Order: sequence, then C-alpha cells, then structure tokens
Amino acid sequence: FMIERQYTPPTMKVEVWQKDMQVIGDMAKSVDWAAAKILAGRARYEAVSDKTGVPWFVIGLLHLMEAGARFDRHMHNGDPLTAKTVQVPKGRPKVWEAPYEWEISAVDAVQYDGLDKVVDWSLPRIAYCFEKYNGWGYRKYHPAVCNPYLWSGSAHYAKGKYVEDGRWDPECASKQVGAMVVLKRLTEMVPEIGLAPP
Repeated sequence: FMIERQYTPPTMKVEVWQKDMQVIGDMAKSVDWAAAKILAGRARYEAVSDKTGVPWFVIGLLHLMEAGARFDRHMHNGDPLTAKTVQVPKGRPKVWEAPYEWEISAVDAVQYDGLDKVVDWSLPRIAYCFEKYNGWGYRKYHPAVCNPYLWSGSAHYAKGKYVEDGRWDPECASKQVGAMVVLKRLTEMVPEIGLAPP
C-alpha cells in the first residue's frame, strides 16, 4: 500500500481539535443526530471492523457521510443496494447480486479504498483517510477552503463546495455536518474511542 508508506501525517494537536473546534449556529442538533445514528448502527459497524481492522467509528462516519447512515445504501457513495454502484466508484462491488447484505458492500468499500491496509489510526491519519475517501479536489484546487467533508458545521469552514463531482461553487455552504465534527462528539459520548486528550 504505497500511500501508507509515503505519507507523513500533518501535525494535529488533539487538544486543539477537542477543546477549540467550535460548532457553529444550529449545527449542534445535526451533530447530535449524526452521532446518535452512528451509535445506533454500532453493532453493524463493529461487524465490518472485525473483518477489516478499520475502527467501527471510522466505518460509521464514512457510512454517515456517503449514505446518511442508511443501511439500504452502498457505503462507497450512497447508491442503492439494489444494484452495483452507478456513481464513482462505478460498478462496485464487482460481484453483486442484490439483495446482498450491507456488510458485504461495506467490506468492499473499505478494501477498495485501501483502508484495511492502514495500521495507524491516530487522529491525523483518520482525517487523512476521510479526505482521501472523499477525494483530493479541495486540497488540489481550493486549498484555502477547509474541506467541508471534514469540517462543515465548525468554525473552521464557512463556504465553498463541490456540489457534484467536478462542479465547484465558491458561494455554496455545505449543510452536511463534517466527519471530524461528528467524531469529536462521538469521543465525548464514547470515551473509549481514545482520541480525547488525557
């Protein structure tokens, strides 16, 4: 897994992330709703974790971001489980005869993105994996904008969004709460996740 060997995580102070990231406006309700959805599906995320080695909360957050935590949708991109994926990545899982279980598709999504090869699940690596899963468009073409996939709902992000694959709108503000924002809430609710500062 070439990226794993070449990547050096950026410095991310857990204390800053945990204490200083402010949820803005009415997004607190969305953060609480999202965290509750992930906790409700924890047993299913743990089943995928057991097969892949990816922490259950990372699987839950990706499922939330891609499919609204709906278990009738592919974790790859939110397409319905009634067929292979149509959006990017297209045609996943390679072998799929609906109605297969969500867990089979979720394992494929994890393996397709190489997350099952990751061994470092530190906070910087988790942020990196979320960004990689979503794509590098923000980092490559709009580096002044904090990626809303990670930071929407916090004071780190204001506006600018890909409204669809390859289509950028500098004035659009994401209404979906970001994965890192929900993760912060999850660490408060479930301290054994272990990302909170001592």
